[in-house]
Amino acid sequence: PATIADELKNTGTVDPRFYSSASIMFSDFTGFTKLSEQMEPKSLIELLNQYFSAFDGIVEKHGLEKLKTIGDSYMCVSGLPAETRGHAIRVCLASLEIQNYMKRMNEKREKMRMPRWDMRIGIHSGPVIAGVVGERKFTYDIWGDTVNTASLLEQNGEAGRVNISATTYQHVNEMFDIEGRGNITSGKKGDIPMYFLNRLKVEF
Repeated sequence: PATIADELKNTGTVDPRFYSSASIMFSDFTGFTKLSEQMEPKSLIELLNQYFSAFDGIVEKHGLEKLKTIGDSYMCVSGLPAETRGHAIRVCLASLEIQNYMKRMNEKREKMRMPRWDMRIGIHSGPVIAGVVGERKFTYDIWGDTVNTASLLEQNGEAGRVNISATTYQHVNEMFDIEGRGNITSGKKGDIPMYFLNRLKVEF
């Protein structure tokens, strides 16, 4: 982020900062390993670049901060480096737009008899610590249990859907149609209440 880059240029370091509330989005392509085995490397990278570039535009449009991509995973955050209200609403809007983009792309791919690329998205809201690590290739990143939980929400999502936590639900339920899933068992954290984010409510 520009403000973090300026701090790094001016002082040589960036002080870690605690944020009491932010919203994190993780996403990945379901069945990516199998899909990648069916494609030439050049075609695979070109398609990933096409999708991630589209996501970058959507993320920027909604005022989110892209953090990184790891393989086929895409991670962004809303509510930092400048703390803002409505961070959960913005990340939900961006996630629905990403899934709509994927739906349109899959419709085109199916017409050309090409395999679908479906995406899972998980969102969780809560406190995080943000800062810069590294000395040569600087990385702005976030840490905390909120990050781990957001990753679990993505892992327990479904293709083509946006899976949100109870905390995010509390932030956004007045604006969105949301489908309760009950408690989902998720490894070390045990049973966690999860919800599918479907769409904006008609009145909005």
